[in-house]
Amino acid sequence: MPLTSPRRSALADQVIAQLRAQITSGEWPVGARIPTEPELVEQLGVARNTVREAVRALAHNGLLDIRQGSGTFVVATSELAGVMNRRFADADPGHVAEVRSALEASAARLAARHRTAHDLRQLDALLERRERAWESGAADAFVEADATLHMAVVAASHNDVLAEIYADLGGVLRDFLRADVGAELRPESRMDHARLVAAIRAGDAERAAAEASALPFGCRAACGAPAETAP
Repeated sequence: MPLTSPRRSALADQVIAQLRAQITSGEWPVGARIPTEPELVEQLGVARNTVREAVRALAHNGLLDIRQGSGTFVVATSELAGVMNRRFADADPGHVAEVRSALEASAARLAARHRTAHDLRQLDALLERRERAWESGAADAFVEADATLHMAVVAASHNDVLAEIYADLGGVLRDFLRADVGAELRPESRMDHARLVAAIRAGDAERAAAEASALPFGCRAACGAPAETAP
C-alpha cells in the first residue's frame, strides 16, 4: 500500500485517491472503521498532516465520518452516496419507503428474468445469513444482512444503472431500515423474504415485483411506524 515516489505538490491528492480506492473497492466497507492516523502514516509513508488533510477531505465529501474518541468510519462508497446521505437524512420515512418499493420492485422483476445460477446461489446464501442474523437477536447484524440481501436482488437484475442508483441510496435506505427495526428485534417485525427469492428462482417476474414492492411498507407497519399503502 505505500506510495511510490509521490510528488510533494500532489501528495495530499494521491493519499485521497488511495484512501478512496480502499473504500470504493470494498476493502473498507460501509460501517467499517478505517486504520488510525498513525497506522495510515506508517502504511502510506507520508506525514501525519498529509493523512489528516486527506481524511478531512473525504469526510467533507461524505465518504468518512470522524467520530471523536471512536475513530473514523466509512459512511458512503462514493461522493454521490455521501451527498444522498446528507440530502435525505431528514426525509419523510414514508417517501423513502415509496422510493425503495419502486426501485426494488423493478429490480426484482428484472432479476426474475435475468438471474443466473450464480445469482441464485448468492441469494440463497444471503437469505440464510439474514435468517441467522435474526436468530442471533443482534439488530445491527440483521439490518446489515437484510440490506445485503436486497442489494443482491438489485445486482441480479443485471441493470448497471439501476444498481448504481440503488448503491448511491444504500446508506439512506440502511439508516431508515435501522430506525424502523430499532434497537431490539421483535417477533412482530419479522418479515419473510423466502417468497421473494422463490419468485426470482421461478422466473415469475410479476410475483417477484409484487413481493419486493410490499416489503418496505410491511416493515414500517410491523415495526410500529405508521402504515403505508403499497401502490
